[in-house]
Amino acid sequence: MESVAPTPVSRQIGSTGVGVFPYGIDGSIFGWTAGYDAVIDVLDEFHGAGGTLISTADHYAGGRSEVMIGSWLARHPQRERVVIATKIGRHPDAPGLRRRSVLDAVDASLERLRTGYIDLLSFDGDHPETPLEESLTAVAELMAAGKVRHLAVSDFSGPRLVEAQRVSTTIGLPWPEAVFAEYSLMERRRYEQELAPVVETYRLGMLARLPLASGYLRGDFRTRDDLPSSPMFAGALRYVGRRGNKVLETLEGISHEVGENIGRVALAWVLSRPHVSAVVVRAKDGPALLDMLPAVEITLTRHQLALLDRVSG
Repeated sequence: MESVAPTPVSRQIGSTGVGVFPYGIDGSIFGWTAGYDAVIDVLDEFHGAGGTLISTADHYAGGRSEVMIGSWLARHPQRERVVIATKIGRHPDAPGLRRRSVLDAVDASLERLRTGYIDLLSFDGDHPETPLEESLTAVAELMAAGKVRHLAVSDFSGPRLVEAQRVSTTIGLPWPEAVFAEYSLMERRRYEQELAPVVETYRLGMLARLPLASGYLRGDFRTRDDLPSSPMFAGALRYVGRRGNKVLETLEGISHEVGENIGRVALAWVLSRPHVSAVVVRAKDGPALLDMLPAVEITLTRHQLALLDRVSG
């Protein structure tokens, strides 16, 4: 059967010129379901495997996620080999995207992360009460000061993302170069219908959040009696049902063909999609992370991809 090209070891994030390993670490569980020792273990394993992108947000675990990442980062002098992405807009000490909040949030994140700059700063959700011009002007100040290198958005609607591009182009302000969006075999519609056309038009990078659908696509939840170990994975239960079962059955068939577990196959599908720079995965410890990394080497055939497209569409 004809195969698609294998996944490259490094991918560019849109037009940023920043290359990343196709896996990023999702820091949303750091400081909540993963304690300090586990976080250090995960980040050590990730870095040792060639990982580069570490994604967090200023409000995750009240800021503890950034603190833990900062503690790890301080032990690694080659800062340029790591791509730090964080989101602002939802921390109670710097809520929203007004100029003062943006400036204060970034300064606080830099202190917690123990670094001089953020590689990829994201607006975390749309805040329509603030004019985009004001938020983007604040980012321009931060870039001029060397505190931020590139801008991204998370949880933006397609129209709002287009508006951000229009405002930035018209006024000459920094523009979003990447998008963080939930994307998996179980969550396709919103991204593909609303955001993918914008990503294509403006040649943005796409960073796929929750690519395993909160653990559902690992096969962890077959019935509603399979209770998650943490509320962070409770979202998987909404996929239990006829459609979810068909997706899992198809993944299992392909996993036998390629000799890999179904979670790795599900990740390989996401990595096969246009403009996806990386999947951002949750790993509670080192072994959980290493279990996912072989997906980078999986080459799915066009027939296998078509089967997954059909059953999940």
